[in-house]
Amino acid sequence: MIARSDPAEGTIIITDNQTAGRGQRGNHWEAKPNQNLTCSLILKPTFLQATEQFWLNMAVSVGLTDTLLPLIGDTIQIKWPNDIYSGDRKLGGILIENTLHSYTLAWSVVGMGLNVNQTEFAYSTATSLQYITPLPNGYDLPGLLSQVCERIEQRYLQLRSGNREGLKTDYLNLLYRYQQEHTFLSDGDRIFRGTIVGIDASGRLAIDDAGQVRYFGFKEVVFK
Repeated sequence: MIARSDPAEGTIIITDNQTAGRGQRGNHWEAKPNQNLTCSLILKPTFLQATEQFWLNMAVSVGLTDTLLPLIGDTIQIKWPNDIYSGDRKLGGILIENTLHSYTLAWSVVGMGLNVNQTEFAYSTATSLQYITPLPNGYDLPGLLSQVCERIEQRYLQLRSGNREGLKTDYLNLLYRYQQEHTFLSDGDRIFRGTIVGIDASGRLAIDDAGQVRYFGFKEVVFK
């Protein structure tokens, strides 16, 4: 329906009750009605080549953290490729679906889920703004959404202006376990100790594995 209606860039589609939220790798997104932000943003990044779509992921995820940093402090991180974490707990997630026109992006649906006022979760690895820094009456969802859109727009314009290195630097500075040794599981069921050292031009995660830098796509490596 979105594709047929061809909405204007910047259109926001909001839902108060998401019953089938999806994340990376098909994971389920848990969100109680009227307590969280669950929305989709329409963008038309025609200035990006199909091979450059991860730059959009960076702009959106950094824009979201720009909103959250003043609220919960520097515990905010981006778990590659674009989950939002506070410490070791998941606060939000982003899923971007792109439509191509020849070799460039035609338009993108940026799906976002952010735990805001919900404080009870089925998983101990989840958290929310209200859980981390509670407010007496909870967070104002419309006001928070306005801030999110403003910050993402700023990062999107930064990307469109060509300031990519600045954006990448900010993304890496927020990257979960960046330059820290950790245990990983690769797609070949191999468990290894490695250190995240960056990302390449297509968004693959670069991990130093015993002195050799290896590159992994979205479904090829997980944290243990």
